[in-house]
Amino acid sequence: MGYQSIVAPVLALVLPVAGCNKSNPADSRNQPAASVSQQANASEPPVYSFEVVRAYPHDPAAFTQGLIFAGGFLYESTGLNGASSLRKVDLTTGRVLQKVDVPVQYFAEGLTLFRGKLFQLTWQAHKGFIYDQGTFAMEKEFPYDVEGWGLTHDDQFLIMSDGSNQLRFIDPTDFQVKKTISVMDKGRPLFELNELEYIKGEIYSNIWHDDRIARIDPASGKILAWISLAGLLSAQERGGQENVLNGIAYDEVEDRLFVTGKRWPKLFEIRLKKQS
Repeated sequence: MGYQSIVAPVLALVLPVAGCNKSNPADSRNQPAASVSQQANASEPPVYSFEVVRAYPHDPAAFTQGLIFAGGFLYESTGLNGASSLRKVDLTTGRVLQKVDVPVQYFAEGLTLFRGKLFQLTWQAHKGFIYDQGTFAMEKEFPYDVEGWGLTHDDQFLIMSDGSNQLRFIDPTDFQVKKTISVMDKGRPLFELNELEYIKGEIYSNIWHDDRIARIDPASGKILAWISLAGLLSAQERGGQENVLNGIAYDEVEDRLFVTGKRWPKLFEIRLKKQS
């Protein structure tokens, strides 16, 4: 999730914080995984820019750590000790329809919906929570031995980031790590992988304090493409330096890609455009 540099002003108040998403050839919307994988054989991964399809209101107090879209609604995990929560949000209005607060000792992190259950990470407590999607009743806790940052899933495993360049594939029944991949950029480790979303066979990952999203091959850890979101929200609208890009959600039914950030006043539906 990434939060070390904001710690100093609040150390005396809280626990430390840190840690720390319809193919149409005419508009190049969310290029299919196969085509990007083929392009990735070149020496440099392709770079995509964006156009904003629509901007929606987003709670400017929400320190977004995890974001998903399902059944017509956004589900969001917000962080900070004493402000962490799980939310169901109306996309159009940004209104919080349902919310459960996370106990003050936990700093909530990544979120995913898998097999009808909401899985939510915490940053340094080595503990995650499993909720009923409908009631938000917390049903179970699950352990892990690293920091919790981002969370998504494929058709078999939970996929988790911990701030390093490693992604762990975790069995959702016994929570054992079944596979680990190392994400490399031009032969070097790509650190601070943050919020995750599995889209069309690729892992999309925010990079903490970076306005780019990496599109990652889940088999090899290779960077398939980059998405540059520089300029999506102005520095003035962002406010503080820790209000970084973080939050990727994908609508499988309508093939829509959404992004937002920590304490951003807006959430954006974007369309990807390949840079020349």
